[in-house]
Amino acid sequence: MTITYFTKFYGTAEQAAAAAQHYAWLAAHAKPLRQPTLRVIGPTSLTVERIQGRHAAAEDLTSLAGLLGDAHGAAWVSDLHQANVETSHHFGDGTSLDDYLHPREAALRQRHRQGYLPTHSALIAMLTLLRTTAEGPAAFYKDSNLRNFLITEDDTVFAVDPDDLTLAPFAYDLAKLITSLLLTYGPLPEESVGKALAAYNEAAACHDGQLGTTNRDRLDDFLALHAVLTAPYVGRHGYGRPRPSDRIKDLS
Repeated sequence: MTITYFTKFYGTAEQAAAAAQHYAWLAAHAKPLRQPTLRVIGPTSLTVERIQGRHAAAEDLTSLAGLLGDAHGAAWVSDLHQANVETSHHFGDGTSLDDYLHPREAALRQRHRQGYLPTHSALIAMLTLLRTTAEGPAAFYKDSNLRNFLITEDDTVFAVDPDDLTLAPFAYDLAKLITSLLLTYGPLPEESVGKALAAYNEAAACHDGQLGTTNRDRLDDFLALHAVLTAPYVGRHGYGRPRPSDRIKDLS
């Protein structure tokens, strides 16, 4: 079989270097996540193996949730047990993963300016919710939307685009996967979400019992945050219009 490659270009050398560092960190510490082979690191680009596969679909939610839980648990044991979600996590070469709060606080304020949080009280409510979720063991967030997974014909899962890597609480990235599926395919059965959370917790707990404790209320908090943070992308990238949940309406 002929291997082909894909080159992704970045706006700056710093962005390309950060993506390469994130790729290397995931390869070292989140081994359950398989990534395409990185062939060339250019001044403003990365060239990786081109994977022939499909994006994730709603029926993949439970298996992908288990994969994320396994990857988050492995990274915690390998490196992130030393991290705090409120503080940037430094690599040995002096680079770092951004903390959970600061980039999302900035993004929520931007959503307020854009009109997605129409009142100041809605902004304060979302900022308060964000801060209340900044607790517990540290996982990573890699923007696990459905398009950042490629599934081959033999059901091998590849995680792509390590650009947006930050610290986050456990299950925050699972909530992003669920959000992207909701925006693409519409409402998911409650049973499917429950099974996904159980699969995530079970896989994370295999690494350490304290890692598999996310409950549904906490997942709903993460979903409410993602609903606001992803609002500008509705109508783009295959995202349809979301159905507001009672939780989101309560916060607004």
